[in-house]
Formats: sequence, structure tokens, C-alpha cells
Amino acid sequence: MVRWLSDDEQTTWQAFIRLRQRMDAALAAGFAQDGLSPADYEILVPLSAAPDGCLRAKELGAEICWEKSRLSKHLARMAARGLVERRPAQEDARGILVELTAAGRAALERAAPNHVDLVRRLFVDVLTPAEARALRSLADKVVAEAERSTGLNL
Repeated sequence: MVRWLSDDEQTTWQAFIRLRQRMDAALAAGFAQDGLSPADYEILVPLSAAPDGCLRAKELGAEICWEKSRLSKHLARMAARGLVERRPAQEDARGILVELTAAGRAALERAAPNHVDLVRRLFVDVLTPAEARALRSLADKVVAEAERSTGLNL
């Protein structure tokens, strides 16, 4: 039997949807000013934090919760723009390594200050410290349940 959402539950769910949509749109507009997409940034950040700016494609996909085909197609577009390089892994011919290029690092470094400013203005600065702690707690709880119920480490 389906447990339909109550009016209050539906209002809460719709508030979350609006939050996600508006933040996604605002972040996309901010990245566009720096010639990047949110997807570009999502890939560039973990690469920049990786040793030698390099990760196996499988690890990168798992970290950002992307399926193999989506990641492969986007990496091809990024490689064509010179932001990343892809090459076979030496220890596993089927594995692919993704490496951040100098141009990719420069693009990330150009975009990061604007991104942080936007995140601060639209998100961080509008929350009190208590609200931020509550949001982190809620996010951790929902993420844990999503991971538990799917059996995946999203």
C-alpha cells in the first residue's frame, strides 16, 4: 500500500526540490561566467585534490555518483577542450586514468573564487550557525538512508 505524502510532507518535499533547482541554476550561471559547466567543476575538484591530479575513471565516477557512460561522454568533451587527459592504466589495460591538465587546473583556479563567493552569498551567509549544523545533520541522515536503502555508496 502506498503511503502518500501528507500536505505538510508534500510542502517540505517541494521546498527541497525548489532549493535544489534554484541552487543548480544559480551555480550554472556562475560557472558559465568562467567558461565551465557545473559538471566540469564537479569533475575538476576531485581531480585537483587527487595525488598528481590523477584518478581512475571508475573511482572518479564513484566519487561524484555518475554512471560510466555519462562520465565517459563528459570526459571526452573536457578532453577536447584540454581540461583533462585520458589514458589507459598501465597496471590494467581496461582501466582508464583521468588526469587534470595545466589548463584544467587554471580553469578551476579561475572559477573557484567566483564559485565560493556565490556559495557564500546564496547559502552560507543566509544560514545561522545553528541552521547550518541542523542542515548538516539532516543531510547526513538522508544520505545515510539513501546509501543504505540502495546498497550503494552514492
